[in-house]
Amino acid sequence: MDVNKVYLESVNKQFLYYKKLAEKAVEQLEPEQLSSTITGHDEINSIATVMKHMSGNMLSRWTDFFTSDGEKPWRDRDAEFVNETADRDELLAQWEEAWARLFQVLDSLKPEQLLDIVYIRNEGHTVMEAINRQLAHYPYHVGQIVYAAKLLKQGSWDSLSIPKNSSKQYNENKFIQEKTVKHFTDDELKRLK
Repeated sequence: MDVNKVYLESVNKQFLYYKKLAEKAVEQLEPEQLSSTITGHDEINSIATVMKHMSGNMLSRWTDFFTSDGEKPWRDRDAEFVNETADRDELLAQWEEAWARLFQVLDSLKPEQLLDIVYIRNEGHTVMEAINRQLAHYPYHVGQIVYAAKLLKQGSWDSLSIPKNSSKQYNENKFIQEKTVKHFTDDELKRLK
């Protein structure tokens, strides 16, 4: 078993899982809710702002991954945090472009490249460290998106994980199945479709 190949397959699935999680939260909202913020909290970003930031980060980090610093001179990070009314279609197009760039790089990586050095703000990272850095960063923001979406949702919320008061039944269903070796996201991604 090639541990580096297993690692790359695992991170690819995890990134996809968090992408889908954010999208399923956003799908439950009205377009104008994407630009809403919690009144009285100037430091809290709208979902659109968080998505704009994530997209800017991804485009910067994953463009010319091996040949230029991950913090591109053309990126305007501060502008990503300007809360403004967002057009849902434009926002989702930018989001898709950014994720496509990430997956394009991940899909092109060879296991032996994981110890190669790439730079982010002039600091060297192994490719594995750079991936792990983003795999911590993006779920952090996806959690913000999901939490904000729950607060903004008017009406019933379609749970994105095990619904409240369903853990016992969920676990019982898991434990009556044969033991298997698979990635934890395999079932979750099917559920999020």
